[in-house]
Amino acid sequence: MRRRDKEITDRELLDAIINQAEICHLACSWNNQPYVVPLSFGYDGQSVYLHTAPSGQKNEILKSNPQVCLGFESGVKLLADPDQACHWSFIFSSVIATGNAEEITLSTQKEAALNQIMLHYSGRSWDFPKDRLSNTILWQVELITVTGKKSQENSD
Repeated sequence: MRRRDKEITDRELLDAIINQAEICHLACSWNNQPYVVPLSFGYDGQSVYLHTAPSGQKNEILKSNPQVCLGFESGVKLLADPDQACHWSFIFSSVIATGNAEEITLSTQKEAALNQIMLHYSGRSWDFPKDRLSNTILWQVELITVTGKKSQENSD
């Protein structure tokens, strides 16, 4: 990281940023073509859980190349300067993580993964109809690397 003064190394703070994020940006590559998509997610402190429809481009990509990069941000606020265009900036905290996406196939693990996603947004566990579980593809990304950055007011 170029700006070490903005680097976040504390794992608890990195986890807090992930837990505060509303969206996970999934970046992957297929035939040397980048692909990024915002997704809902769940996080258990070691792995990120994602869900997809039974078919689609994400599934094809993840099955052919499971290496992914995930992006999260929280506390985003625009800092506007009415007089100087070059003084506009943002306050934010962000996390970039890497890992390998692995499809979850067992019903009990699928239900646990869906509940991790729902816990992130609703704060509680749910019961899922079996037909919903069979029609949903779930992915687990165990995090390999996790880095963070923060930018605060009056920071260059």
